[in-house]
Amino acid sequence: MIRVLVADDQELVRTGLTMILEAQPDIEVVGSAADGREAVAMAMALRPDVCLFDIRMPEVDGIEATRRLAGAGVADPIAIVVITTFDLDEYVHGALKAGARGFLLKDCGPDLLVQAIHAAADGDALIAPNVTARLLAEFARSGAGPAPAQPIAPLTSREEEVLVTLAKGRTNAEIADELHISLSTVKTHLTSLMGKLGARNRVEMAMWAYETGRVRA
Repeated sequence: MIRVLVADDQELVRTGLTMILEAQPDIEVVGSAADGREAVAMAMALRPDVCLFDIRMPEVDGIEATRRLAGAGVADPIAIVVITTFDLDEYVHGALKAGARGFLLKDCGPDLLVQAIHAAADGDALIAPNVTARLLAEFARSGAGPAPAQPIAPLTSREEEVLVTLAKGRTNAEIADELHISLSTVKTHLTSLMGKLGARNRVEMAMWAYETGRVRA
């Protein structure tokens, strides 16, 4: 059972998200919060498997709440999926840099929402397809933020291929199909890439691929 905490300042939205998630046989909503400060406190007390946070919340916004629970230096991070009405570049990048494992728009539909919760619970990441390439590529072109870190060891040619397909939004199974390798081999390459890039998840690997020009929209 995947335990989820929902945080949104609109009661109607909280109720709707809760109903969608509770309809799944393997998801349980263990709490809901109306602002970011309450969300952080509840998350620390309840330790859910996944938090679903709106970006625009009073007291503490969703990005700062994500940073406090999953940011760099957090000893025992909680998986966070950010959901918002606004597909602004700075929101996406801010959420992912803060440690979010997913970014969705509120019109994404129930299926994608459930997929994102499962992906986050499994240690994976999912970004709404209609924002992934455009926004990550736009951030890379803007030159905002620090220069991307160099890998601690050179990437192999196969790791480069896996990284590029991952950054284009492919799942592990799709990467295996496209590159004609086994699923276990894909996972081995992803583990190696995370170590070499100092990335915490596949979203950070995808961002690095865009920032270094390996993938373009």
